[in-house]
Amino acid sequence: MASLDTSTLLFEEKPLHTPSLGEVRDVLAAGLKSNFATVNVEVVECPDLTKAPFHLAGEGLNGSATLVELGGVPYLLPLVDRTRLYDVIAVSQRALHDTGKAFVAYGAGAGPFPLVNSNCEGIFNLRFSPPGTVVSESHLAKVSLDRKTVTVQKIPNTETRCALLGNLLVAEGKRGKVLKVSCKKRSGPKDFIASIRTCLEAHYGEQTVGLGGVFLLQAGKAKQHVMSPFSTTSINTEEELNEWLNFFDMPAPLINLGILVTTECDLDLRLQHFHSFSTHGHGGHYHIDTTPDIVEYEGYFVVGERIVRVDKPLHTHKFGRD
Repeated sequence: MASLDTSTLLFEEKPLHTPSLGEVRDVLAAGLKSNFATVNVEVVECPDLTKAPFHLAGEGLNGSATLVELGGVPYLLPLVDRTRLYDVIAVSQRALHDTGKAFVAYGAGAGPFPLVNSNCEGIFNLRFSPPGTVVSESHLAKVSLDRKTVTVQKIPNTETRCALLGNLLVAEGKRGKVLKVSCKKRSGPKDFIASIRTCLEAHYGEQTVGLGGVFLLQAGKAKQHVMSPFSTTSINTEEELNEWLNFFDMPAPLINLGILVTTECDLDLRLQHFHSFSTHGHGGHYHIDTTPDIVEYEGYFVVGERIVRVDKPLHTHKFGRD
C-alpha cells in the first residue's frame, strides 16, 4: 500500500518562540521541583546518541530543529482511514524546505500497519543522508491476538512509512548544546513530559514553545499502551477508547522519543506525544511512571524553531490525545 504523495499534502508552518537554552533551564529548574523531589537541569554538549544507552540513528539533535505533526487522531477514531500513510523521509525533506542536507527524524506515531498486517505503535528513529541512504533504528510495538503480550521489533531501512498520525523532531542531527533534564522521585501527579510542558506553559503563556528529543526512564516502571487491531465498530468516547487500548507496566530502561508544545498554535496540535523502545523487548506509548518513589528520568532536548502541520484533519475532535 503506497504512501500519500507528499507534494499534494497541505503543509502549514508557524515559527515558535525560541528562548535560549539557559532561560529554559532556569524555568524548568524552578518549576519541576513541584513534581519531583530531585531536579537537575543543565545546558550541556549533546552526547553521542548513537551509543548506548540511547541507540539513536544520529549523533545529535541540533540543526534547524523543526517539530512536525502528521495527520491526527481523527484519522484513527472513531473509525480508521487506512489511506493515511505518510513517507517520513519525504515529509521531513519538505518540512526542512528541501535543503538537500542530511537529517534525522525522531518521534512517536502509528506504525506502518502494512508491514506487519496489523495496527501498531511506531517509534521513529531515522537518519537520511543524500542522495538516498536511510539508516533506521525505528521499532514498532504490537499486541498479541489475546491482547496479553507485546512484541517489539525493528523496522527495516526499507520501511519509512508512518500511518495516520505522528509527532516528530526533524533536524540535521548535529551535536551541539542541548538541555539535559534529570529528575528523580516523583512527588506530584504529572508525568515527566507534562511536568516540563506545563512549566513552560505557565511561564511563556500565549508564546508557543516546543521541545523535541529523547528521554530515558532509567529506573522504575512506566504505564504504556499498545493499540489493538483496528476497530470495526466506532469508538466515540474516552471510555470506549480505553477498552480498546491495552495498558502495561513496562520496566526500565526505556528510550522515549517525541515532541511537546505549550499551545495548539491554532493548528489543532497534540501537545505531547512520546513512544518508547528498549533493548529488552518492551515498548509503546508513554503515559506516566507507576513507581514514583524510585523513578529516575534523564532527558536531552532542543528548542524547536518551527512547527510544521501536515495533512491536518478537516473534521476534528479532542479525545484520544493523552
